[in-house]
Amino acid sequence: MTTARQNLKVQQWITVLSIALFVTKIAAWYLTHSLAILTDALESIVNIMAGVIGLYSLYVAAKPRDTDHPYGHGKAEFVSAAAEGTLVICAGVMVIYETILNFIEQQPIQQLDSGLILIAITAIINYIAGAYCISTGKRNQSIALQSAGKHLQLDTYSTGGIVLGLLVILVTHLYWLDKAIALAMGVFIIFNGYKILRRSLAGIMDEADMELLERLVAILNQNRRHNWVDMHNLRVIKYGSLLHVDCHLTVPWYLNVHEAHVEVDALHKLIRDEFGDAFEMFVHTDGCLPFGCPICIKEDCTKREHPFTHRMEWTLKNLISNVKHNNEAGKLQGI
Repeated sequence: MTTARQNLKVQQWITVLSIALFVTKIAAWYLTHSLAILTDALESIVNIMAGVIGLYSLYVAAKPRDTDHPYGHGKAEFVSAAAEGTLVICAGVMVIYETILNFIEQQPIQQLDSGLILIAITAIINYIAGAYCISTGKRNQSIALQSAGKHLQLDTYSTGGIVLGLLVILVTHLYWLDKAIALAMGVFIIFNGYKILRRSLAGIMDEADMELLERLVAILNQNRRHNWVDMHNLRVIKYGSLLHVDCHLTVPWYLNVHEAHVEVDALHKLIRDEFGDAFEMFVHTDGCLPFGCPICIKEDCTKREHPFTHRMEWTLKNLISNVKHNNEAGKLQGI
């Protein structure tokens, strides 16, 4: 099964699960008339809507690339995550609105023990489903699944807070706490919706993922080959679950086309072994120049014109810049 199809199947189950949990929370609210439980149920409506949107986005993202979309349809996942973040914020606003409305029209709370059991069960199920979504999303580089998983776990935390608060109410009979919990959950939901929205917009705008780049730089340093004289202009762009990697690789100038291609293939294999098949890579090869000799780690080079002085460690800063580092090294040596 391809990663795209696996993502789609997981999202299908999440959508069905969201509907089942919503029905359970509505039953808990009907039993208790608790405003805090009602706010939890309202958020579950957003879960269902987000699940449907996520399902459609993953369906679109799974389509193969075509003439109109040469990089595939993966950006649909970012649009889905943006919609989900917006819906989460709307849920938070709805929670606060319902809470303020309840200050005017009071409703007595009843059967808290039965309602607590029901929503506690939904919290446990949500957390397990969310953890599975996040794990699958990270493995398949799917922001839509990761956003869905974080949304489910957010639901768990908010439900957990509600459970604790209702337990206090059950013991102390301080019923005003029901409204205070609902208001706090509303603010919490809005804040997390903003974080989901912020991340999705970063993907739409091709904002650099520094964490991913740091991971890639560490892999390149640990597995650097002697013919990889230098590298610069490293970029990673996300198209949903697809990673598009660009870089300039400097190799010994005397390698023929086939030999240079072997080095590119080795680089491609290194990244594929780490990130899986959900990526593509474009590598521009440059031939080394004499001023790069001081930092060239190739020990058996028969064309060396200057002695080796030091190994230049590849860092995030010098790999993403569009400057040849061997040129800088030559200037330092007065070459």
